[in-house]
Amino acid sequence: MSLSISGTMSLHPMCGVFVLLSICLISFTTPCYGGNILVFPVDGSHWINMKVLVEELHARGHNITVIRGSTSWYIAEKSPLYTSITVELGEYNETSFQLVLQEQMRVCRCDASVLTFLKINNSFMSMINNVNFLWCEVLEKNFDDDNLLKILIDSRYDLVLTDPAVSAGVVLAKYLKLPLVLNVRWIPGGEGHFAVAPSPLSYIPVPRSGLTDKMDFLKRIKNLFFHSIVVLHQKFYLGPHYDALCDKYIEGGCDVFSLLQEADIWLFRSDFVFDFPRPTMPNIVYIGGFQCKPAQPLPADLEQFVQSAGEHGVIIMTLGTLVNALPAEVTEEIASVFAKMPQKVIWKHKGERPSTLGNNTLIVDWMPQKDLLGHPQTKVFVAHGGTNGVQEAIYHGVPVLGIPLFFDQYDNLLRLQERGAGKIIPFADVNSQTFEQALKEVLHQESYRQNIERLSRLHRDQPIAPMDRAVFWVEYVMRHKGAPHLRTEAYKMPWYSYYCVDVMVFLLSAAAVLLLSTLAIFRFLCCSRKRKTKDKQH
Repeated sequence: MSLSISGTMSLHPMCGVFVLLSICLISFTTPCYGGNILVFPVDGSHWINMKVLVEELHARGHNITVIRGSTSWYIAEKSPLYTSITVELGEYNETSFQLVLQEQMRVCRCDASVLTFLKINNSFMSMINNVNFLWCEVLEKNFDDDNLLKILIDSRYDLVLTDPAVSAGVVLAKYLKLPLVLNVRWIPGGEGHFAVAPSPLSYIPVPRSGLTDKMDFLKRIKNLFFHSIVVLHQKFYLGPHYDALCDKYIEGGCDVFSLLQEADIWLFRSDFVFDFPRPTMPNIVYIGGFQCKPAQPLPADLEQFVQSAGEHGVIIMTLGTLVNALPAEVTEEIASVFAKMPQKVIWKHKGERPSTLGNNTLIVDWMPQKDLLGHPQTKVFVAHGGTNGVQEAIYHGVPVLGIPLFFDQYDNLLRLQERGAGKIIPFADVNSQTFEQALKEVLHQESYRQNIERLSRLHRDQPIAPMDRAVFWVEYVMRHKGAPHLRTEAYKMPWYSYYCVDVMVFLLSAAAVLLLSTLAIFRFLCCSRKRKTKDKQH
């Protein structure tokens, strides 16, 4: 190399200098490894998270293949980011999902009893069961499709990246014998930590229990009750779908819970600024807020509306991607409260236009949520409590007034409320009076703003950005063909070994044998002494 350079310089000095500089630049450039990644996402709001990660992986030179259902709501078949594989999925669309949610909201408004809660919970879990069952059917058909299997095998993927809220991707990774990375907060049976990390029920609240990490005796009973529901649901409703699939197609058989525990890396969509402290594991990587980005300038018309609010500022309200509108009577009451406020309001609402709507309220079909949250005029975020919205509120430091509707939303908002950065109005209690009182409280009590800004400072004070952390560990698994050294072997142990029940039984048995033997010896000695005494007396 040196001879070639020197020879070139003798003929063309400037060309030689250019070559030398190029070599120096190349030597100081971090080598780029373009991996081949198979992505098995979950539709709906979960795809928003996965797409952000897919965009970053694509930008860093990785080839992405996405498996999507034929009836997908949000996952496009054609994209510059990835190549898609579309599989036939049974009849399950966004409309049917919306109908279930609307019915749940209607029932909740009519009756807020414990029995109603259990009915709603059962309805929601049945919906999750149906989605998982449909994907199990898809996998079974695809495992019997030699052409598709040949494509998957010949593509020589480096790993599978999946969201285990639907566990079909976990089974596929096992079948293809590929390293597995989870983009996760939820698994079908509940919160992901409960599958892989020690989770003492004395201070770790079970999802949907409505509890914090401070529990008295009665609350611990409640927590145990909710955990039992989750375990039974996993064991008798969800588990059999996947167990049958594993027994048929995975050599040696398996169960989906152990497959989750075999995952190389858990990219966990949370952190301990947001969540309660708890035990964790080496292969859990916390990427809470990885989708958050600095605010961009608003469209001109929206910026004009925001600036017209003056010193009073702006209130924004959205219920996320899955809920288009609240029941009409609730919408009317919320609109009437907004109309009284001196603030301007931007409200994402696709339902019928409320008759009580004020001139200060702008109804939109879509809003640039992160850009509005990052705008200095935004004073309060009225939200349903989805993970994405809550983490963006923390990132931008905007207090939250929460109206939780289903699944994890109450738990998310509870974490903000416990830290004084938000307030919850149960959906059954929403009316013009309660909504106005809560909205004014969050607006005018300075502690809400101070607490959410403190959380924002804590969240941003990290040595590595959450997205960089996520990409590093994906590439780490590709470089090392997995990360088994970070994975506990506890999942291979039966429950009685994990909790040392067998050890305790052995030790108690040994102690009992020793005690009984000692008693028997003393009894024998006492009896022998008595017999000798009697013999002497005779």
